[in-house]
Amino acid sequence: MITCENLVKIYKIDDEMEVMALQGLDLKVEKGEVMGIIGNSGSGKSTLLNMLGGLDRPTAGKLIVDGKDLLRLSDKDLVKYKLDTVGFIWQNNARNLIPYLTAVENVELPMLLKGRYKRERAMELLNMVDLGHRMNSKLDKLSGGEQQRVAIAISLANNPSLLLADEPTGSVDTKTADIILDLFRKLNRELGITIVIVTHDTQLTQKMDRVVSIRDGQTSSEFLRRNFFSSENDLDTQEDKEEDTHVELAVIDRTGRIQLPREYLDGIGLTPEQNKLEVMLEDGKIIILNPEDT
Repeated sequence: MITCENLVKIYKIDDEMEVMALQGLDLKVEKGEVMGIIGNSGSGKSTLLNMLGGLDRPTAGKLIVDGKDLLRLSDKDLVKYKLDTVGFIWQNNARNLIPYLTAVENVELPMLLKGRYKRERAMELLNMVDLGHRMNSKLDKLSGGEQQRVAIAISLANNPSLLLADEPTGSVDTKTADIILDLFRKLNRELGITIVIVTHDTQLTQKMDRVVSIRDGQTSSEFLRRNFFSSENDLDTQEDKEEDTHVELAVIDRTGRIQLPREYLDGIGLTPEQNKLEVMLEDGKIIILNPEDT
């Protein structure tokens, strides 16, 4: 579904200053996958999500989504891509919803923009997110979790193949966050839709099979679930019993470089001023040492 190769994004602040938000990022996402993206503020994760959604263009590199080269799409084709291929869910519901419209009217709006209005389809989507009984309610009558579920229904209005969610549980409580994640998994299972979620919520990431960590504009590591259960019921009954659900794997770029977390470097007594390490191959293992200790 998604291929990013050596993806670069540079923002020009003024005539003399530029900021490199992505610095050669590599990423692949399979069709039908539910994947999480994590990273500190300024790591580049929101920049990546905006480019996947067609809201911003890469500066260089390769970005293919569902067979479409987003670096080379015309403006007209990019508008079509945003209407047809991708659905977006923002953390702030003010960006998802129009307050003076009812829930069902909000879901109908993307269809109207595309010229394929169907009230029955909007009602079907609200039932899918368990809000059929609230379809005529305006936003001030809906809880934060209900508003977010309306936003999910809106994102599905034009049958996208890719769903992008930016901190979808950032403004709701833990119980509601769990409901929203269960909904994502249900949609993935029933519709086969690919879902990419940017989040700081560790509760969410622990329930995904794959989570990618972005640091300084590059993919630095991936967290893969230790156990892939044979059925959804197995997942529901066993996932909460394991505290250590994932194993972290460092990502190696095409030149053989990896990013080491600062806490690892601190652990061997390397100060921020030091920029050299001793690397050894011993008994089939790569060993990294502080040169001042050898």
